[in-house]
Amino acid sequence: MFVVTPKQDFACPHANRFTEVMGVASSDKAVVALIGLAAAIFIIYRIYIWLQGSPRSFMKDRVPINTIIQPHPSIGLLEDAGYEVIGGKLKIPLSFQVNGAPMYSRLFIDYVASKDEEHFYLVILSRPRKALEFTGSGLRDTLLPYLLIYPDCSGVLYVDTVNSAIHVIKLGKDDGESN
Repeated sequence: MFVVTPKQDFACPHANRFTEVMGVASSDKAVVALIGLAAAIFIIYRIYIWLQGSPRSFMKDRVPINTIIQPHPSIGLLEDAGYEVIGGKLKIPLSFQVNGAPMYSRLFIDYVASKDEEHFYLVILSRPRKALEFTGSGLRDTLLPYLLIYPDCSGVLYVDTVNSAIHVIKLGKDDGESN
C-alpha cells in the first residue's frame, strides 16, 4: 500500500530551476531597460547638440552682436546685394605679452551681416588711409586675424565704399597640390 505523507511534494522536480531561470530573466530585463534608457538619453542629447550647432544659433553665441547699427550708405549696398545687417560696430580688444611687457591693440568690425539665415559674414568697410591689397599676402595680413578669431563665420565682406562694390572673401586652405 502506498501512503502519502503530507510533507511529500508532488510538484515538478524542475520547479526550482524554472524559478531560477525566471529570476535571471527579470534581471536581464532590468539591464536591457537601463541600456535602452541610456541610449534614449544619449540620442536626445545628441539631437539637442545638433540643434544648438546650427550656424545661426552658433554664431549668435560666438560673435557678439551689437544691436546699435549706425546708418551708413554701405548698409543699403549690402541690402541690395541680399544681405541683412544684423549687428553694428564691434571692437575686439587684443592683448600681447612681449618679454613680459603687456601690449594692447584692437581690431574693428564695422557690421555683422547674414545671408539666407545660415551664412554670417563680418563686414569691413574700406578706409582711404588703409586700402586693402588684393594679393594673397595683402589679404592674409589684413583679414586673417578676423577669420581666425571667428572661424565659423562664412567669410568677410569687404565693402569698397569709393566704388560701391562688395568683395566676398572666404578663407581656404591650400593643400599644396595646386600650382
